[in-house]
Amino acid sequence: MTVQTNSPRDTRTEVATLAGGCFWCLEACYQQLDGVKSVVSGYEGGKVDNPTYEQVCEGETGHAEVVQLTYDPDVVSFEELLVVFFQIHDPTTLNRQGNDIGTQYRSAIFYHDEAQKTAAEHLIAELMAEMTYPHPIVTQVVPAQTFWPAEAYHQNYFRQHPDQGYCAYVVAPKLKKFREKFARRLKPAA
Repeated sequence: MTVQTNSPRDTRTEVATLAGGCFWCLEACYQQLDGVKSVVSGYEGGKVDNPTYEQVCEGETGHAEVVQLTYDPDVVSFEELLVVFFQIHDPTTLNRQGNDIGTQYRSAIFYHDEAQKTAAEHLIAELMAEMTYPHPIVTQVVPAQTFWPAEAYHQNYFRQHPDQGYCAYVVAPKLKKFREKFARRLKPAA
């Protein structure tokens, strides 16, 4: 999906939607990746319109916690976004990331066009062939559906609450690992 912007540079942007456990973790990392213009935490893949966090956490709506990224493909490619994705979560655990258990924490790539689908399937096949992980990758590659932004208090969560328990013990270590692994790909201000 390509979107034209009205910026002075006339930069084109594209959208990617990824689920890899708690959206706070993904959001904190992608906000610092060069080329990512915006990150919105939300819900996708379920059967209820405009779900609430509480409904999604109950696991009955079918939604996954996701981040929707708007990015500049001239700075960071979709494939590079996926390389980061497969480094910042465990794609081998079904409906689980650490102590977060349930379908809302599944690993999924919600593709917006055939090129994204092909790129995701190709990378997964490559990672499997290289035996990158000790267990099979269970990441779903599924068509994008309606994206529902999460409540305002979930947006920029780690930035606003770095000392909150989950942020300090789960998000911060993931962010540290991400920053070390992708140091050359960080935004200049990061």
